Amino acid sequence: PIPVAGFFGSSKSAEELPEHSKLGFNAAPKSVWDPAERLKEQDRDGVSAEALYTSMGMLLYGLNDAELRSACFHAFNDYAAEYCSYDRKRLLGLGTVEIEDIPAGVAELQRCAKLGLRGVLIWGAPPEDKPYSHRDYDPFWAAAQDLDMPLSLHILTGRRGSGVTFQNILRGYMSLPHSIQMSFADLVIGGVLERYPGLKFVSAENDISWMPHFCYRLDHAYDRLRHFEGVNLKLLPSEYMKRQVWGTFQFETKNVGFTAAEYSPDRLMWSSDYPHTDSPWPNSRAFIEQWTTTVDQSTRDKMTGGNAAALYHVN
Repeated sequence: PIPVAGFFGSSKSAEELPEHSKLGFNAAPKSVWDPAERLKEQDRDGVSAEALYTSMGMLLYGLNDAELRSACFHAFNDYAAEYCSYDRKRLLGLGTVEIEDIPAGVAELQRCAKLGLRGVLIWGAPPEDKPYSHRDYDPFWAAAQDLDMPLSLHILTGRRGSGVTFQNILRGYMSLPHSIQMSFADLVIGGVLERYPGLKFVSAENDISWMPHFCYRLDHAYDRLRHFEGVNLKLLPSEYMKRQVWGTFQFETKNVGFTAAEYSPDRLMWSSDYPHTDSPWPNSRAFIEQWTTTVDQSTRDKMTGGNAAALYHVN
């Protein structure tokens, strides 16, 4: 289990975090329930608007009871819609959807769109016996494409749980992007991105430096090994990734320019991750200066706001 306070450690030093983690909900800032306070925190950090994810809800993706997962996600979506209604131009809510029951998942996705949410989270890693290449998911992909609702694959949202505890946090932290990478391999090789060219995915909080190498390796595997599985795509795997997969990052600096050039400057988005432990808040602008020297002004503008605004239809 991950202590609640771990979701509220943004302004704490590394030395303070172990003791901070014992505080429980007492560590939560008022902005967790008061959107007016959230806007003040945005202003303090120089942020114009945010795409907002669930925090503790991420861990619910590993619950074994699908009916309970669905009920929890339904309740969160109601809360997120109400919270963001305070200022829909600056608070961009992202919903949570259960897709073990595909028709129910489609219905909840449609409800999220009607509530004004801008996208949803799905499993970062689906059940092993039903990867995202499985045709059963096609009605959900079709609905997401028709609704233009981006689908986020976020750390800590695997069907089998996160596997991360404070006893193995260093190793667990290092393993978090791996399952997401396998999900994207399934989506590409399984033809999902080819069949649904308008479908949009976000790799959330998985960093971005791996994305150019992932594309190279996927292209190489496809070139040399596709005939073993009879896979025949119209485009190279990397072309589907660069067309339909966005990536977010927080602390990367020196590799940002290379990643933008090799992957796509139109598909990368800087994220503050506030109020979580992995956030530079309230010093985000100072941190951003550490990587913007590696890109031109146009790319900087895209990655610090333009790409997110386009993805989530923000004026």
